[in-house]
Amino acid sequence: MNNKSLAIISYITIIGWLVAYFIGKDKADALLKYHLRQSLGLAIVNIVFSVVLNIVATMIPSLSFLGLIGFVFIILWIMGIINAANGAMKPVPLIGKMFEEKNSVVNKY
Repeated sequence: MNNKSLAIISYITIIGWLVAYFIGKDKADALLKYHLRQSLGLAIVNIVFSVVLNIVATMIPSLSFLGLIGFVFIILWIMGIINAANGAMKPVPLIGKMFEEKNSVVNKY
């Protein structure tokens, strides 16, 4: 399986991410590494958002309509898959910049 296919698979649930990570960890190129970071970041933000939303909806049931924001994550996942299929290293809108590799103090050592 080539790295482009693995980059696409990484967006398909956490299981897809694990498959892409373990199959491609030895031969990963910049594209695969980039999309692994983007898809994992998207998954983490989605899980945190879901947990917080469930807590808020339990405490204030009239705000449960905010669950519709979950469709935004589906759109972001589709955009990530399209970017991976095109071989583009573009961040996922809204949250992708947070998960790009940065030159921080930690990376210099």
